[in-house]
Amino acid sequence: MKPKKEMVRIVRSKEGEVSIDPSGKKSGRGAYLSKDKEAILLAKKKNILASQLEASVSDEIYDELLKLVERENLK
Repeated sequence: MKPKKEMVRIVRSKEGEVSIDPSGKKSGRGAYLSKDKEAILLAKKKNILASQLEASVSDEIYDELLKLVERENLK
């Protein structure tokens, strides 16, 4: 368990659309993932987000997450 500030929320809308939710306030089923490159790569490899959100998660979502983590680390 980590504080929410150290995690990023990924949300699936009622329509089945998966997106990153930096504000943590979008409605829909959400899953939290650590802002850690290794955690994101592991989630992609094991398809963890897809099983938690019960929806397919595109590679673009993982690419966006990696970019987000890189930007956070530069601050």
